[in-house]
Amino acid sequence: MCIRVSVISACLLLCFTNVAAAQSSATALTLQAALELAESRSATLQAQDSVKRAAREMAVSTSRLPDPVLRLSVDNLPVEGAMSYSLTDNFMTMRSVSLMQTFTAADKRQARSVRYERGAEAASSEQSLLKAWLLTQTAKAWFDRYYQEQRLELLQRQRDEAKGVSEAIESSYSAGRHSQVDVLAAHSAVAQIDNRMLEARAELSIIEALLQRWIGDAASDPLAPPPRIDSTRLVAHQLADDINLHPDVAVLNARERIALADVDLAELEKDADWSWSLMYSKRGSQFGDMVSLGVSIPLQWDQANKQDREVAARLAQVEQVRFEREELRREHLFETQRLLVNWRSNLTRLENYNTRLIPLASQRVDALIAAFRGGKASLAEVLEAQRMLIDTQLDKLGLEKQTAAWWAELEFLIPRDYSKPTNSYHPSNHLAEETLP
Repeated sequence: MCIRVSVISACLLLCFTNVAAAQSSATALTLQAALELAESRSATLQAQDSVKRAAREMAVSTSRLPDPVLRLSVDNLPVEGAMSYSLTDNFMTMRSVSLMQTFTAADKRQARSVRYERGAEAASSEQSLLKAWLLTQTAKAWFDRYYQEQRLELLQRQRDEAKGVSEAIESSYSAGRHSQVDVLAAHSAVAQIDNRMLEARAELSIIEALLQRWIGDAASDPLAPPPRIDSTRLVAHQLADDINLHPDVAVLNARERIALADVDLAELEKDADWSWSLMYSKRGSQFGDMVSLGVSIPLQWDQANKQDREVAARLAQVEQVRFEREELRREHLFETQRLLVNWRSNLTRLENYNTRLIPLASQRVDALIAAFRGGKASLAEVLEAQRMLIDTQLDKLGLEKQTAAWWAELEFLIPRDYSKPTNSYHPSNHLAEETLP
């Protein structure tokens, strides 16, 4: 009976453990989830939606004819003499109602509408630029928190080991096998790690606040394993073409289209808009009523020095945008090439840490501990080797954090659907890893 109860209890415990693990996995904050949260709650991106909507509303408005003008008037009203202020006695006094309409050519109205449509496209390009920046900053903040937590875990493990050494030294000191200097050195090693942990916790609080700025309260959720950062969509030999898709370049492409639309509109403005008016005037009953028909035509006497120069100014603005775009494209091409070189170099260095530097530092610690137990090495040498191991592991985490930040800049440099998987390796060699598209 006792055996059966024990088996049932063990099964229930296993089930509860699996359920808890599944819940923990379900609530873990992946990088992709953080990116989606940042995008969905971004007020900046929503503001750009409003800009696009405003431009498209104006595109419809400007495609219509100007509103007609209704005019009500009393003309030639006497203010002196026997007929003063009379509306009917003087044959020149008229009560008039007129309607005036400016007729803008259909192609000119279409050009004005296109100008605003180009503005909506520019707002969309700026939104893509802001989105790329938002995703990069969110990814960096997510990685910062992940690697800072890894740093704290590493320091905690090293503290536990240092505390164990300290307690062992104290026991040996009580037995007369070690000096008080060794005890103080062991305590000092623990205190130094405690100081590092205090600093790391403060940095983690700041990092969590930054992540919260992007994704809200979800910033406090436990993090899922990171995505692999050894590959990127950008290929070195295709950069010259890919860089043309950079959001900054796309914004200037949109501005060029706006400038060209301004050129078309300036050309069409050389054809003046005519305004027609019709007026009905009522006089006294003894006089006949009158009708007036009029047309207003702007006289463009000096097109060569006015309208033609405006067209030339618009064309110069097109050239300006094109030169700025080319300069920006060259700058981004260089920056991306530098990012790729640094990122690849860091991947090689991380491999060196994993295969050589950290294993060698660990072996040195093990060798000195064995020598210390055999009386062939001092405690100071052991503590120094442990400190060097900690520093090497922390340096590796710092390098991996920087590599992840550069990967994020490369990964979100060109707009894309980031739900598509592209990665295959991560230097930390986690057993369970998120695949970030």
